[in-house]
Amino acid sequence: MTAPAKYQRILLKLSGEALMGPDAFGINRDTIMQIVGQVKEVVDLGVEVAVVVGGGNIFRGMAQSAKGMDRATADYMGMMATVMNALALKEAFETLGVTARVQSALSMQAITETYARPKAIQYLEEGKVVIFAAGTGNPFFTTDTAAALRGAEMNADIMLKATNVDGVYTADPKKDPAATRYQTVTFDEAISNNLKVMDATAFALCREQKLNIVVFGIFKEGALKRVILGEDEGTLVHV
Repeated sequence: MTAPAKYQRILLKLSGEALMGPDAFGINRDTIMQIVGQVKEVVDLGVEVAVVVGGGNIFRGMAQSAKGMDRATADYMGMMATVMNALALKEAFETLGVTARVQSALSMQAITETYARPKAIQYLEEGKVVIFAAGTGNPFFTTDTAAALRGAEMNADIMLKATNVDGVYTADPKKDPAATRYQTVTFDEAISNNLKVMDATAFALCREQKLNIVVFGIFKEGALKRVILGEDEGTLVHV
């Protein structure tokens, strides 16, 4: 018998790069199905799941490819990339029999709903996965900030940041073999130790709203479920 979930409503932040898998850019089908399969495991536990997805696998406003561009224009292009990723996630969820809805912060009525908080909460309560696209709908803000914002708006119990590293470390584990993983760390400790959990705006919003964060490795089989069950997985950043 499976233990009860520690969290009932989560906001999962996926980077666009996570969808690339071993590819240099774009969306890797096997990778996206692996990620969605992990999310299905927690949906099957009765957990309500909202997702914010980035667009760095297609276009990033701060990237070399945007050099010389007006920053706002580049950021809008990045937002549109997140919509493409959100639609790919929705299709993958529905392949596995999970009902999903995409809400975009930019109005694109021909392909997706426009973000509306009451409707999003209704979908979550109905057991549907809600995928938030187009960031905050404003340039100069990252999708980390969008995730913090949507997590607060959805009254999420926790924000989960999926990365390719299984938590927050004392140093870069790829460069320093002596680096150790934090099991838990406070917001204040993360700031004083200069641990780059996420960008400063997103981090400040989570701290202000008392929205705790778990940083975990999405490519570690069963990791998301273990986080949801409250097991020692990833790093909990707490107030």
